[in-house]
Amino acid sequence: MIKKQTEFVIQTTGRSLTDITPKVKEIVTDCRLDIGICHIFIKHTSASLIVTENADLDVKLDLEDYFKRLVLDGDKHYRHRAEGDDDMASHIRSVLTQTNLAIPISEKQLNLGSWQGIYLWEHRYCGYSRHVVVTVAA
Repeated sequence: MIKKQTEFVIQTTGRSLTDITPKVKEIVTDCRLDIGICHIFIKHTSASLIVTENADLDVKLDLEDYFKRLVLDGDKHYRHRAEGDDDMASHIRSVLTQTNLAIPISEKQLNLGSWQGIYLWEHRYCGYSRHVVVTVAA
């Protein structure tokens, strides 16, 4: 049984990770559901969702540095270049990460680990308005 489905927009500032944990927690808290699932989905192919450490800023920086080496912008082998050097690279990054997450709800709150946060990862150079759908179900 679905308790609530909400869509919200996050304005990104370009390639970076944005903590969306507080917004998702707010939605879950409003549902007052003792136990269930929180499903989070991003409606884009050049941004993604991840759960990662929320305590040390270096983790986010290291993730971005690693992906810069793993998925090269403007690679000459890419056919799809419609929107610039970061276009195909952003799609590959999205496929290698996730466009949806499922997080358990226990005792009316997200059951995340001590150092876990939910992040929207923008893979494009420029900022965009990113749409995120949160579904809370029992």
